[in-house]
Amino acid sequence: MSQLSTNVRLFFSANSSSLLFPFGFSSSSPSPLLCNLKTTLKPFSLIRVFSASANREKRPLPQRRRSISTFRESKSGEKPAEMEGKESVGFNKRRAEGRDNKKHMNLQLKTRKLNPVNTICYVQILGTGMDTQDTSPSVLLFFDKQRFIFNAGEGLQRFCTEHKLKLSKIDHMFLTRVCSETAGGLPGLLLTLAGIGDEGMTVNVWGPSDLKYLVDAMRSFIPKAAVVHTHSFGSASRPSDAGTFTDPIVLIDDEVVKISAILLRPSCSNTLNSAAGMLEENRDQLLEHVAPSSQSSPGEEGTELKPGDISVIYICELPEIKGKFDPAKAVALGLKAGPKYRELQLGNSVMSDRQKIMVHPSDVLGPSTPGPIVLLVDCPTLSHLQEMLSIQTLSDYFAENVDRPQKGVKCVNCVIHLSPASVTMTPNYQKWMKRFGGAQHIMAGHEMKNMEIPILKSSARIASKLNYLCPQFFPGPDLWSHEHLNHISQSSAASSQGSSLMLCDSIPAENLLKFHLRPYAQLGLDRSGVPNLVTRIEIVNELLAEIPEIEDASKHISQFWYSSGKAIGMASHMQDNIIMIEEPWINGNACISNTNLANEATDASEETSTSNDSSASDFKHEPKLPSCLENISREDMEIVLLGTGSSQPSKYRNVSSIYINLFSKGSLLLDCGEGTLAQLKRRFGIKGADDAVRGLRCVWISHMHADHHTGLARILSWRCELLRGIPHEPLLVIGPRPLKRFLDAYSRLEDLDMQFLDCRHTTESTMDALAGSLDSTGDCLPSTSNVNDGTENRIGGRVEGQGFFSSHKNEATLFAKGSQMQSYWKRPGSPVESAVDLLALKKLKRVLLEAGLEAMVSVPVVHCPQAFGVVLQAAERINNVGKTIPGWKLVYSGDTRPCQAIVDASHGATVLIHEATFEDGMMEEAVARNHSVTKEAIEVGASAGVYRIILTHFSQRYPKIPVFDATHMDKTCIAFDMMSINAADLPILPKVVPHLTLLFRNEMVVDESDDIPVSVQNP
Repeated sequence: MSQLSTNVRLFFSANSSSLLFPFGFSSSSPSPLLCNLKTTLKPFSLIRVFSASANREKRPLPQRRRSISTFRESKSGEKPAEMEGKESVGFNKRRAEGRDNKKHMNLQLKTRKLNPVNTICYVQILGTGMDTQDTSPSVLLFFDKQRFIFNAGEGLQRFCTEHKLKLSKIDHMFLTRVCSETAGGLPGLLLTLAGIGDEGMTVNVWGPSDLKYLVDAMRSFIPKAAVVHTHSFGSASRPSDAGTFTDPIVLIDDEVVKISAILLRPSCSNTLNSAAGMLEENRDQLLEHVAPSSQSSPGEEGTELKPGDISVIYICELPEIKGKFDPAKAVALGLKAGPKYRELQLGNSVMSDRQKIMVHPSDVLGPSTPGPIVLLVDCPTLSHLQEMLSIQTLSDYFAENVDRPQKGVKCVNCVIHLSPASVTMTPNYQKWMKRFGGAQHIMAGHEMKNMEIPILKSSARIASKLNYLCPQFFPGPDLWSHEHLNHISQSSAASSQGSSLMLCDSIPAENLLKFHLRPYAQLGLDRSGVPNLVTRIEIVNELLAEIPEIEDASKHISQFWYSSGKAIGMASHMQDNIIMIEEPWINGNACISNTNLANEATDASEETSTSNDSSASDFKHEPKLPSCLENISREDMEIVLLGTGSSQPSKYRNVSSIYINLFSKGSLLLDCGEGTLAQLKRRFGIKGADDAVRGLRCVWISHMHADHHTGLARILSWRCELLRGIPHEPLLVIGPRPLKRFLDAYSRLEDLDMQFLDCRHTTESTMDALAGSLDSTGDCLPSTSNVNDGTENRIGGRVEGQGFFSSHKNEATLFAKGSQMQSYWKRPGSPVESAVDLLALKKLKRVLLEAGLEAMVSVPVVHCPQAFGVVLQAAERINNVGKTIPGWKLVYSGDTRPCQAIVDASHGATVLIHEATFEDGMMEEAVARNHSVTKEAIEVGASAGVYRIILTHFSQRYPKIPVFDATHMDKTCIAFDMMSINAADLPILPKVVPHLTLLFRNEMVVDESDDIPVSVQNP
């Protein structure tokens, strides 16, 4: 009881001077908003606060139309004291301690009654990764009562949301390989399915023996019940009888389909022999692709295959359609009309009623129609190709084999090739394709033609509109620059030349392309669902017709850059740079130069002098520019918001990821949700994204919820592939301790080439305590206690006492030594006693030095066990006249309730990127899930004296733009996917917000996730 009383006093004391934040803000310049909080509050219910759980039933949200904009203006000033107190509850302690999700889960597989006769069936290309080449496309095998999906690369869940494909209808998932390219989207998909309905559901997941490694890794953050129905087949060892390895393995055999798997291992013989039939001019290109696989191929019979080496060929066979029943033949054989007719139609023999003979189905049924057959082939390397050519069990499906009896003929109707062009274009592969006779071959590998149309069309349209409104903050994707489009044209031309030498006819896969299998009369291709090209002119005309004022708004925004005195410097610095303004599907000139942009702005200035004057007036009232931004270069720092949504990907917002571009000094990633690599490629283009991945200095992960880290394995494996054969160091990954368990388990499947550092070892107190140890190794990490006599900490925040927090503040934090929640942080009694990897810390120091950073400090926050925010402090610089300019300071909150630790860390920050998952009216939900509402996030920045605040991590119930109050947005901006904020443009940032709301003034506030509760993904 005494403990309960302590909790009551801690969180709900009516005498607290800082009730909105349970830890109490202490700031030399407290926010006026905080000072105005009323202290006469209504008593709170402990049941409401402490029993709040992420597993509770989701309540449907009413659909309401916003009035004029997404602003919520205050109609009568302050809210009543009762309401204000009600919103000022603290946080969900059980969730922060990790004790809120202990409900036993027993996820069920759905059982469906199948209909083998009157059924619709087709295979369809789900074009994930087609435009970005970051992941393997998926293939849907559709029946009216069953769904099968082959491969689940990153972006599959977002793709299904875009095209309204119900995840709850999926029965089985099959992997052609077990790696991040083909299975990167599986963890998020399983988590989503686990939250559908009241009890949740799961699916059968099938894959080769390597699947066990993926399952082991996923168990570190996915409920055990979600991976119970995973099935691995085959063996990782090489049997003495090679034929045993390649015998078909029957996985599914029911009334509507039989699905078999043939394992494909890399050949142990010299891989280059498979290139013997290639043209000489293509040999060099072939060797480039062969080298990695030949290095990783096992060399001797009987040895273990390396995990990830095994590939699978899937064979999908539909049952034959029996011939039409002929009553006249039945009467002639002495049968009476009745039940025996039905038995014959079901394939059973019966005794004649009038004759002493047995009547067989073949006596009364017309000729049967053979069932269609589809093959899915994933042959990733030439080493696998050599093995595939020797598989004898596929000979039953070759049309050229005329020696077999007629009843044994298996006519393949469609072959979907997931193999890369470097393999499929070889003469040996082409000859193998030709052996299937008249089968329709669909090339679904990474073909250049597939990149012409964006897969996520809704998101691309929004990006195009934002780009029209403000190209400075929303540059068009470099994926569609002239250079890249020319590369596509050249590659297409080369492909055309190569196709003239191809021995077998084929077509490139297209997004949503179908091949009908049933009804038999519709057998063949169906392009009716394939998206069409849309020109930029059509999008802009549509926008102007809907919102005519947007044209003036775009011109007004352009004035900000020139009214602020940046136009001359910007033009001189970026004279040769190109600003993208077009979208992926745009034909013709896809970009404009800065000169044209300047001319357009000049014209706008002449036409709208009043607007120009008002813009200049705005800058006159602008707060003093921070010294760190004085004459700052446009190649100093840029914030690229790759994902700004929470929980799960949606049509318009991907999950959390922030790319910190330091230009020539490299880059950092703060969080890495699913689809981060694809977002990089949409923003920077294929080549630009590859350069960005190569240039990564560090990846920092805030906590273990899936929407913040499930894209990491793909980034790491792709970086390893890009740098194969090039001397390099492992990438430094900083994250919570459970992340290491996941990465260590996953590294058995793919080489991740990373070095891990626990976030707890990058906190201010730990790094100070270890400064002496690092100094003894000859590589000292400076202690904050010696910086500026203890009045200014390592990351530039003014505090009392020594270090990042003063001693009394440190004792008051959530995870301080001696607190009841310390055990949930799992920190030892003293940081000095921790088994810290000093080598990783030394590497961190070197990485920061090379990146031009003075410090990277992790800050414990209030969300879940081992959840952190982070502070980046740039090093000082010298300007042209020799003056020392302090470095900028960036703070990222991660997921959190407003807490004193983030306030202290944000003192004097240049930019605070703070989560704002819910709108102000959803305080109860925010507390239950330990998130922040919009007003709270703004108040954190205001109380800390932050120059600019960027709100992100919005609930997916806000499809395009969140609901927020315009009253306190003077230094705040709303984040969007692909938004790129250069440090030199920070003074302009808040002025764009009113114009952004104009763009979305007619939008509805609806939850677009049809069967996905927010709580499932542990946002």
